[in-house]
Amino acid sequence: MAAHSFGKTCPPARSELGADTRFKKVSTMTETEIVNATRKWVENVVVGYNLCPFAKKELVRDRVRFVVSDAADEDSLLQALHSELQRLDEEPEVETTVLIHPGVLQDFEAYNEFLDAADGLLAYLDMEGVYQIASFHPDYQFAGTDPESAENYTNRSPYPMLHLLREASLEAAIESHPDVDGIPGRNIKLTEELGVETMREALLNCIKSSKTLGE
Repeated sequence: MAAHSFGKTCPPARSELGADTRFKKVSTMTETEIVNATRKWVENVVVGYNLCPFAKKELVRDRVRFVVSDAADEDSLLQALHSELQRLDEEPEVETTVLIHPGVLQDFEAYNEFLDAADGLLAYLDMEGVYQIASFHPDYQFAGTDPESAENYTNRSPYPMLHLLREASLEAAIESHPDVDGIPGRNIKLTEELGVETMREALLNCIKSSKTLGE
């Protein structure tokens, strides 16, 4: 879809600079807590609000790989991305990978610029048309929107992350869905009806609950 990408999904969008930095610092969080928060976000926000109609199936089948990178710079993140793309090649039982990178690209403008390098890696590896990379960030902002627009929360995640998708699955999902083009509009309408505060609180609750889940 144009806004969200999980499991089998529709084409993701790109955006411009955002500025919501109210989320919890990750320096005191363990890898398990970061994964817990991310999974909770998928369950409660992505699936709970049906932002992506294809996410639940792969989550229930346990075919979503959540992995936290300890990368502290862009070069290290590119290496981690390379490794995860190779892993998808080697492990067909993994449908999709969520590469969480809390230690790098916390600034959305830098993150958005990095997406070109990520796509460049796909081209270098001759993996264009095989995999696709979707983008999620705590400060995500779609081009032409206000930073406080509720629709930005369709792509706002607890931490910066890259979502690696199989193109064949993407194409099959698009062909089988009765109204793929209507998904972005529905999501915009839903998030606007729920409001910014509700969407922000839903995202924050995923982070808050992660410590309890990790105990």
